[in-house]
Amino acid sequence: MSILVILGPTGSGKTGVSIEVAKAIGGEIISADSRAIYKGMDIGTAKPTLEEQQDIPHYGIDLVEPGERFTVADWKEFAKSKITEIKSRGKVPIIVGGTGLYIDALIYDYQFRGPTGAKIGDTEQKTCSDRKEIKGDYLLVGIKWPSEELRARLNKRITQMFDQDLFNEVSELVRKYGWNNNAMTSNIYEYAWQYLQGELSLQEAITKSFYEDWHLAKRQITWFKRNKDIDWLKLDDVYSFVIKYYNNTKEKS
Repeated sequence: MSILVILGPTGSGKTGVSIEVAKAIGGEIISADSRAIYKGMDIGTAKPTLEEQQDIPHYGIDLVEPGERFTVADWKEFAKSKITEIKSRGKVPIIVGGTGLYIDALIYDYQFRGPTGAKIGDTEQKTCSDRKEIKGDYLLVGIKWPSEELRARLNKRITQMFDQDLFNEVSELVRKYGWNNNAMTSNIYEYAWQYLQGELSLQEAITKSFYEDWHLAKRQITWFKRNKDIDWLKLDDVYSFVIKYYNNTKEKS
């Protein structure tokens, strides 16, 4: 049975629909999100809470400490091992995320130089970097949104994130790891910390965080658009499409 990949830009609704799909087809989820790998960075990375996970096993979350080295090659090997484990239990592996290089490294079987491979974006370390042929049985489903609707979703999410729980999380991260940590200085945490230091107003911090996420979403969309193997669907159509596909697969087997 095909390994399912649900992908799309940040804020597109991947988490919720992947959990519903997993419940329906007996799936277990492997996160393909380069921000969700960090321990303690929960609210600002929009990780699914234990309640949201609804008892569906999730992997690829909280793998390393913020700032600890974790490469694309590391994630690929982690994902491959989890896919083997999940299949051995008769379950369906579901890859869910927006980090395109993670996903491409897995499905196109990128090979990496050296024992640890490359950091995110370090394309010179890859010996294979094209999308000529998928190496394995994967179903790729992408979630698409009209630009203005995605912007509205991101703005709403960012606005809701800016509350005391986020401020507590940022303060605890800075206490444990210090501020000069690459994992925290390029997203919502940076602006939340600047707000707490009195360097930004609350609205300025929200606005800057929104544009950070919006620019990320546009980069992710550009990356995925180059991939001709993706079936692009509206969020509301993903569940029925996937269920129909796996039901047909079962009937043919």
